[in-house]
Amino acid sequence: MGHKISISTLQPGAPVLKYGQTIGQASMGIVPGDHVHSHNLGMGDHKQDYGFASAVAAHPKAQQTAHFQGYQRPDGQVGTRNYLGILTSVNCSGSVARFIAETVERDGWLSDYPSIDGIVPIVHGTGCGMSGTGEGYDTLFRTLSGYARNPNFGAILLIGLGCEVMQIPDLIGRARMKESARFRYMTIQNSGGTRKSVEKGAKLLREMATEADKAVRRPTPASALMIGMQCGGSDGLSGITANPALGVASDLIVAQGGTTLLSETSEIYGAEHLLTRRAVSREVGEKLIERLDWWEDYCARNFVELDNNPSPGNKRGGLTTILEKSLGAVSKSGSAPLKDVLRYGERPAQTGLMFMDSPGYDPCSVTGQVASGANLIVFTTGGALSRATSQLPVSS
Repeated sequence: MGHKISISTLQPGAPVLKYGQTIGQASMGIVPGDHVHSHNLGMGDHKQDYGFASAVAAHPKAQQTAHFQGYQRPDGQVGTRNYLGILTSVNCSGSVARFIAETVERDGWLSDYPSIDGIVPIVHGTGCGMSGTGEGYDTLFRTLSGYARNPNFGAILLIGLGCEVMQIPDLIGRARMKESARFRYMTIQNSGGTRKSVEKGAKLLREMATEADKAVRRPTPASALMIGMQCGGSDGLSGITANPALGVASDLIVAQGGTTLLSETSEIYGAEHLLTRRAVSREVGEKLIERLDWWEDYCARNFVELDNNPSPGNKRGGLTTILEKSLGAVSKSGSAPLKDVLRYGERPAQTGLMFMDSPGYDPCSVTGQVASGANLIVFTTGGALSRATSQLPVSS
């Protein structure tokens, strides 16, 4: 299931087509009925005509406004969840964030606030042993400030150590975050150490929980949705089942005036021409190619190739080259015009279909989408996997 059988005679070096696009070159002679996979299909030359903005077309607007039940925030954003978040500016405050969450859960007072979905400590491994300027710092800054403003949090407590490179005053000042009933911050050094920080943090969260619990779901236009789209477990059927189905859903959201985020830059490699042709301008298309050039340079500097993807699991499911996987992955974007290309964790300045630069590693890619403001993440899976999981109990 999901594997390819040739319907044509192909000479060595001939292009192999799927979805009407090149997915690689025959590495040996192929005749009708042959199994086509890693033993006889390789990457080969895959340069495409980008045709910047040549296929862009006006996207139809929905005739009727759709609604969902959302949490409407004071800043105009809308959440699909209502969590308390503990955000860390540095790896050194990660343990304290977890201790605070454990203390709150152990004390059991969250049950007094039925509108709150839970508590989430958000930790990472950097923030101190790093340069205070440059790409790494800017990426972390965008990610942290984006999380602090994500509408799925009813309240956020930001915790630092005090002496780190990613200083809390810089985060608050540049990101224009202000202390309020829904946002508080503290440092471990100023609070008197770990134990006192845990006690203080738990107290602050309870104060903020009172405010966060006031949020209730209200009918909200679908234009407030920002959906991050991710490839989950992919196989040879993904590109004709779940991924194009999500593409239809993306088009419906865009027609409502909402936003969808396609990501995983390494997993559009070889299919980028399908996006550059739908870019609203040459400038937007070139921004996408600039990101791919960055990834090619990154791989060259680290002596690896972008074609180390598909994974072994993808290959067992029938995917052979990254070109084939990318063609299926891009179908998640539907047919809407590509409005803009965002850096990792960058907030879009408009609505519509966006591309956000990220690795293909799902947890990392989702993190960037959440920082960009996504209030819902959708994963697709392959046809064979879908068939297997459909046998699970409904409770799963």
